[in-house]
Amino acid sequence: MTDSPRRADDSTPRPLQSDLRHSGETGTAERLAMNRTGSFEWDLDTRTLDIDEAGLMVFGVDPATFDARPATVMERLDPAERTRLDAAIDEAITGGDNSYSVHFQVPLTDGRRQWTHVQARILRSGDGRAHRVIGVVRDATAEVTHSAFVLDLERRHQRQTGIVERTTSALSRAVTVDDVTAALTGPGGLSRLGSDGMSLGLVENSVLNIVALSGDCVESLDGLAPGVLDARLPLGDVILSGRPRFITSLESLVRRYPVLEPYRDDLNFRAAAYLPLVAQARSLGAIALFYRERTMFSADERILCLGLAAIVAQSLQRAMLFDEEREFATGLQSAMLPRRIQEIEGGEIAVRYHAAWSGRQVGGDWYDVIALPKNRFGVVVGDVQGHDTHAAAIMGQLRIALRAYAAEGHPPPTVLARASRFLAELDTDRFATCTYAQVDLATGAVRVVRAGHFGPLIRHADGRVGSPQVRGGLPLGISTAFSDEEFPETRLDLVPGETLVLYTDGLVEEPGADLDAGVAALIHEVSEGPPGAEALADHLSDRLWERWGSGDDVALLVLRRSPDTGSPRAPRLHQYIHQADPEGLSDARAIVRQALSDWDMAALADDAELLTGELLVNVLLHTEGGAVLTLEVLPEPVRRIRLSVQDRSSAWPRRRTPGETSTSGRGLLLLDAVAARWGIEPHGEGKAVWCEIGPGGPATSAAEHDGGVPHRT
Repeated sequence: MTDSPRRADDSTPRPLQSDLRHSGETGTAERLAMNRTGSFEWDLDTRTLDIDEAGLMVFGVDPATFDARPATVMERLDPAERTRLDAAIDEAITGGDNSYSVHFQVPLTDGRRQWTHVQARILRSGDGRAHRVIGVVRDATAEVTHSAFVLDLERRHQRQTGIVERTTSALSRAVTVDDVTAALTGPGGLSRLGSDGMSLGLVENSVLNIVALSGDCVESLDGLAPGVLDARLPLGDVILSGRPRFITSLESLVRRYPVLEPYRDDLNFRAAAYLPLVAQARSLGAIALFYRERTMFSADERILCLGLAAIVAQSLQRAMLFDEEREFATGLQSAMLPRRIQEIEGGEIAVRYHAAWSGRQVGGDWYDVIALPKNRFGVVVGDVQGHDTHAAAIMGQLRIALRAYAAEGHPPPTVLARASRFLAELDTDRFATCTYAQVDLATGAVRVVRAGHFGPLIRHADGRVGSPQVRGGLPLGISTAFSDEEFPETRLDLVPGETLVLYTDGLVEEPGADLDAGVAALIHEVSEGPPGAEALADHLSDRLWERWGSGDDVALLVLRRSPDTGSPRAPRLHQYIHQADPEGLSDARAIVRQALSDWDMAALADDAELLTGELLVNVLLHTEGGAVLTLEVLPEPVRRIRLSVQDRSSAWPRRRTPGETSTSGRGLLLLDAVAARWGIEPHGEGKAVWCEIGPGGPATSAAEHDGGVPHRT
């Protein structure tokens, strides 16, 4: 409705609003006027507005003073409303539309603002040019107000629905009580509840324990610590009465609970909902929701709060039942495992058992440490098929039987063969896998057998992790059924500072992932973890058992042989070189050179590196196992170094006279030329070839011959 000039060449007859008012439709016009609805005709060519009295009344314009100018009506509007209305009309006219509909506000003389609605039709000439607008104008206040109320009501319902949906979704993933409290207090917890604070208390043996606090709440104040249920405090009151309390002001809160009067100035909320948590007629506790801005609770809002309390109560009941079942499962499994692991001389052992997060479904994983004759001991980790109480019962019987066979002093293959026969005679349809090792920490000798289980891992003193190739047999029970009770023995060396790791599949199996990826992850964590047995066991539990989702139970045993570093004046290191490790020889040379540099004896590094390679090559070529390299400083009488290479072969090297074209046979000659002293001595089941290198240079008579066998001079 602007005064902008419009030109039109149109001879079409136009019925005027005045003609309509005096026509036979007077009854209709009167009814429209009674509903504060009027009509208008706007001539764009003459820039005049013909509007009836009802329409002028809607705009608050006196019919006696109206001058037929559109601007007279438009001036009644606020500038912002006028601009918005004019833009909508101009867009419809210039855009080729045939109609428009606009809501806008008209200020009235009594200070109220009236919502007004204009609905109009645009008449155009044959060439599309607009020349006339006819329409109706009406008071839409009631309609808009009702619509706003409906929209606000819909927004509240959407907000309430969103609170219920988000809370239900978050709690549906909660398994334990800790999970429930984390969902309520973690990131987004209060926004999901639609509150500014929350406190959660659970009842156990008539004692109220506050298990979760977040934001503004009464229970976080000093002096209001939980204890015996007390009806003088809000949480205790709703638990004892079983009735919710809706507080709409601090005055009403303090009036109802006078004990809170000293804390009034510390309360930063205006309203609170204290709600009992009841599930299957059992009172679990209560939850309180606090609000900074709210001063009332409508019927819908009270229903929402009660609904939230019901959701939380159901989640807590489910979580508490799960915690009870898991505690039962863990207790049952723990009762069947050794109550105490003996301390061992020359090393440390750490064991861990973790029950699966699957309620009462217990597994058959186990570990054990068994005292053996001659200061040796056996270590075993195994897994009985299945995840139920039957598997746990079989595990308990099998563990005791295997322990008895081992304690009798039988060699490892015999122990597993008898254990397999025992399991078969139980006449269950279950089998078991396990890895069993006899360990002598005095010598570092380890004799390993396995029955369908993972082989051990060995962490070397420098942090590298090896996975020795341990030959294996069929699982226990199956091997007897197939008359194949052969369990080949593999001999390993555990040098000082090295760690042996035995584990069950729950530590490396991730649902949907390749098993090799899980083993690789375990090897990485063993390498990156701390050296101590207890610390490494905790590290593996934290990084892997929880990482895989805890879907299976886990047995873990970590054995570390005590380091032998010598003393500051006489440092010492040990290194195991596996026969199948192609880079072990170069690694050993590098370790020797670095150690001598660290010990301020770099001048001897070339000779030491040369002899290290010679001694190791001799073992790796002419024996069937690996070698243990020992490098140490001998400070008296002259500071020098001693190299020793130990193997399991009983055959001693013999001096030979190689020809000009020979590629071997020069090892002992090289020792004579470089070492100040050297010799061979028995060591455990094998021997050790040693040499000393010092500033004095090679001895003129390093070794004497006795039957062709060199010995120490």
